[in-house]
Amino acid sequence: MSALAQEPAPAAIRPGTLPLLLFASTLTVMAGSILAPVIQVIRGDLGVGGTAGGLIITTHSLAIAVTSPLAGWMLDRWGVRLPLAGGLVLYGVAGGAGLLVDSYPALIATRAVFGAGAALVFSGTTVALLNMYRGPAQDRAMGWRGTATSLGGVLWPLLAGAIGGISWHLPFGIYLVGVPLGIATALMLPRTAPASSGRAGGPAPGVWAMLREHRLLLVWYALQFCGSLLLYVLVVFLPQRLAEVGVEDPLLVSFYTVGMSAAMSLIGLAYASMRARLAYSVLLRGSLSLWVAGFLLLAVAPNAPLLFLAPLLFGLGQGVFFPVTTVLVGEGVPAEIRGKATSLSGTATFAGQFASPLLIGPLIQATSAITGFLVAATVPAVAVILLVLSRADTTDSPSDEPAPAAARVK
Repeated sequence: MSALAQEPAPAAIRPGTLPLLLFASTLTVMAGSILAPVIQVIRGDLGVGGTAGGLIITTHSLAIAVTSPLAGWMLDRWGVRLPLAGGLVLYGVAGGAGLLVDSYPALIATRAVFGAGAALVFSGTTVALLNMYRGPAQDRAMGWRGTATSLGGVLWPLLAGAIGGISWHLPFGIYLVGVPLGIATALMLPRTAPASSGRAGGPAPGVWAMLREHRLLLVWYALQFCGSLLLYVLVVFLPQRLAEVGVEDPLLVSFYTVGMSAAMSLIGLAYASMRARLAYSVLLRGSLSLWVAGFLLLAVAPNAPLLFLAPLLFGLGQGVFFPVTTVLVGEGVPAEIRGKATSLSGTATFAGQFASPLLIGPLIQATSAITGFLVAATVPAVAVILLVLSRADTTDSPSDEPAPAAARVK
């Protein structure tokens, strides 16, 4: 019997809960993106160099990666409602502290605390969606979550850019939206007991015991790390590749990343219907293949129009990949350790963000952007081959039943 089949039926869901969770899901993608339009101004005002300025954007990613296991323990120990509500409030207060901070050390300290709140938001919204929805309803929720997240990656930075011209402090005020969202979460989410409270045979296993028992999780975490790493390779180094074909205007460059986000949004809307027809294994291999095609185009396309297809292909792959791996992680374990399992997805994802320029940057600097993109293309290509050869895949059928089985090892 699957882990999902052993769970009790979801609690009654109040109207407006799904929009609340979707809105909260956009906060993790805006965590660093709303500072991008003003980072140069912050550097100049605080008198810091490029690397130190970059840490203003990436410190929260490292904090999320480090604190996610603690967030997962809290979700398993106390359920979703209170930890998620508290994480949203912490996100808003620590992020909004940038409105008042005028020194670099203090700003970095607030960004680290902010990252701890963001870890709870990332894991809490994921676990809430997995716990509250089943079958096709879950597929719709996960697809819409991808759409909301990708749209947030476009709209939040636009808002930050609009007010950042007045003062670089003002974009930090956007984070304050976490406070009312936290209050709404405490009021609207079901008051359910944590799944661990009903566990027979002692306390829930720790992280290492969970990984030993559910080894397939390591495959999904590795893929999530690679997916996040590749996303930031594209975002950080695409402008350098575009400059090689004569595209240097910032507005034109922005069209490429906006196109990627638009592709992710559209595929999110279609995800539920795709899932009704295709198994997770097909969707997973298809998304990785789109990544391969996207990075090969980035490496060999001779002109700007063809290069525009690359982020579109990558965005389509991302829009499928993250809902699939999120469900494979969350439904591949019993409910009482779902928080731990999902939190390690946060560790893998945000560690990939933090590591991306450190791993690929020196290679591109020593060779070229083309070489870097060719190497990046080999990562999902090897992953597809290993998935096929090792059969570390899923035996699920399309989600045409009310309660589909969870992922299993072949």
